[in-house]
Amino acid sequence: MAKLKGIIKLEGTLDNLTFYKAKEGYLVKTKGGVSKERIQNDPAFERTRENGSEFGSSASSGKLLRTSVRNLMIRAKDNRVSSRVTQKMTQIKNFDTTSVRGQRNVATGLATPEGKATLKGLDFNNRAILSAVLFAPFTVDGATGEITIPNLTPANDIAYPSGATHVSLSSAFLKVDFDTTDNAIEYSPTVNIPIDSTSASQTLTPAGVPTGTGNDIYLLLVEFFQEINGVQYPLKNGAYNVLNIVEVA
Repeated sequence: MAKLKGIIKLEGTLDNLTFYKAKEGYLVKTKGGVSKERIQNDPAFERTRENGSEFGSSASSGKLLRTSVRNLMIRAKDNRVSSRVTQKMTQIKNFDTTSVRGQRNVATGLATPEGKATLKGLDFNNRAILSAVLFAPFTVDGATGEITIPNLTPANDIAYPSGATHVSLSSAFLKVDFDTTDNAIEYSPTVNIPIDSTSASQTLTPAGVPTGTGNDIYLLLVEFFQEINGVQYPLKNGAYNVLNIVEVA
């Protein structure tokens, strides 16, 4: 792989060279490798086909999760969240010890304690990790999805970014079936409080219990704002916001 320099930037294929744009700039590489037809049909590449099938399934499960929580994720995410979620789903798929190779899947992996533990704690914004932002203990009611943070003192219990004057807390109760792709989600009202030394218990209760089959996933969203002349503005376009999977059942 080589880096393309000069005023002319190319994308596409020319003879045996492929020009493309990546994060590092405009790059060029030679064509090569095994043909797609051979990979799809040659018995020697059976393991490759199995790995490809499982990776595709894991990627689809990751997309399903991201789509299910999109209304929250647009307020707290990083630019690598898609690949990180897919990586997490691949790890969960590995806990499927019953399906044959090539058919291991996330739904079966999440039926295990190890699979649930792997998904629990996932941060959708790696610039703002829940364990480094919220230091107050909290509890999750598995039946209702209610998250309770007793005696929260924002100035002491939250690591808030410079310039933040207020913090908002909200939760969600997601039910998602990674086998059928059915999903439903319920949100709690948002609690918005000033970042000061006032201590009060905060309760985040979703509007209802989502229906359907699959796994129960509980999420907590922490957002920061700066108040100017009575109007609150998202701080740094949400760069410091937290979205975390706090429990999986």
